[in-house]
Amino acid sequence: MRQTHRCSAVHRAVTQMLTVAAATLLLSGGAQAADKVRVGLLSTLSGPGAGLGVDIRDGFQLAVKHSGGKLGGLPAEVIVADDQASPDAAKQTADRLVKRDKVDFMTGVVFSNVMLAVGQPIFQSKTFYISANAGPSQYAGAQCNPYFFNVAWQNDNLHEAVGKVVTDKGFKKAAILAPNYPAGKDALAGFKRFYKGEVVQETYTALNQLDYGAELSKIRGSGADAVYIFLPGGMGINFIKQFVGAGLSKDMTLFGPGFSGDEDVIRAVGDPMLGMFNTSQWAHDMNNPANVRFVADFQKEYGRLPSLYASQGYDAARLIDAAVRDSKGNLDDKNAVRKALQAAKFDSVRGAFKFNTNQYPIQDYHLRVITRDTQGRVTNRTLGKVFEKHADAYAKDCKMPGSL
Repeated sequence: MRQTHRCSAVHRAVTQMLTVAAATLLLSGGAQAADKVRVGLLSTLSGPGAGLGVDIRDGFQLAVKHSGGKLGGLPAEVIVADDQASPDAAKQTADRLVKRDKVDFMTGVVFSNVMLAVGQPIFQSKTFYISANAGPSQYAGAQCNPYFFNVAWQNDNLHEAVGKVVTDKGFKKAAILAPNYPAGKDALAGFKRFYKGEVVQETYTALNQLDYGAELSKIRGSGADAVYIFLPGGMGINFIKQFVGAGLSKDMTLFGPGFSGDEDVIRAVGDPMLGMFNTSQWAHDMNNPANVRFVADFQKEYGRLPSLYASQGYDAARLIDAAVRDSKGNLDDKNAVRKALQAAKFDSVRGAFKFNTNQYPIQDYHLRVITRDTQGRVTNRTLGKVFEKHADAYAKDCKMPGSL
C-alpha cells in the first residue's frame, strides 16, 4: 500500500510538472522565435507578362542577398513559383504554398485578376501577403484585409498622375486604352479622375492582346491629340512599336504609366520610345543611398537596369526583413508581425514611405521622360514631382480591424 501511495504521489507530481510546463510553453509561445523565414514568391514567369514577374523575383532575391541570405536575421527560404498569369493556376499553387510549404509570407503576384483570385484563401490561412505589384481597388476599399499590405501602389495612382500631367500640358482630347481586367478598369478610372479634357475614345482590349491594328485605326480617326495607354509587358511593347510604325506619333503624343514606359519595355522597343512621358513612384536616377546601392548592384547581378517592378520586389523583401526583425522573429504572433509591417521601418529605394490606414502606400509620384543618358542608353530621366504624399481614393471605404 505504501509503495502504491508513493507511486501515485510521484505520478501526480510528474503530471503537475508536465501541466505547468505545457502551460508555460503555451503562454510563452509568443516569445518563441522561428528558426527560419519561408516566403512564397508566386509571380508571372511565363507568357507576355513574364518580364514583370522576373524583375519582381530578381529584385526580391537581390534584397535577400544584401541581407546575407536572411530576413530579419533569420535564414530565408524563398520558394519561387509561376502563376502563369492564370487565376486558377495561381489559386492552386498558392494553396500548396500556404498549406504544404507553410510559408510565413506571400508575395510576387503581377496581375490584379490573379491577386483577387488568391487573396481570400491566403487571408483565411492567416498568412500575410506583401504585394510587390498588384494593387486592386477592392483591397484598398471595402474589401481591405489586415493580412494584405501593398508595398507598391494602388492601381489607380500612377494613372491619376498621368491624367494630371496631360491636363497640365494642355492636351484637350485624349484617346485612352487598357486591357479588360480589374487593373485596366482601375487605370482608366484613375486617369479620368484627374484629366480635365475630353476623352474622345475609351477602349478595353483583351488581356495579353498583341495585335492593335483595329484599335490604331480607330485612334487615327478619333481626333485625339494625346493617347494614353496602360499596357504592361509584351502588350505595351507591341502597341508602341505598332503606334510609331503606323506614323501616329507624328500627330499625337503618347503617355503612359511607368508600367508601359519602364526599362523592360524600353529594352524591347528602343528608339521609338524616345520622348514618351510616363509616371512612377520610383526611378533609377533617384539619389538616395538605398536606391544608389540597389541600382548599381542590380546591374552587376543581372546585367540590366532595374525596372519599377524590380524596385517593388526589392522593397517587398526589405519590408519583410524589417517586420521579422522588429517582431523579434516571433512569426506566430500575428499582431506583433502586423504592427511591425504597419510601421514600415525600412529604407525604401523610392525615399519616404508610409502606409495609409488601408495598408496601401502614401507616397510621391514623379514625371519621367524617355531620353538618352550620358552613356547613350535609351532610358528614363526624372523631371519632377506630380503628386506629393498622395493617397488612394478608396481608403475612406476601408474599415480595417485594429487587431487580428
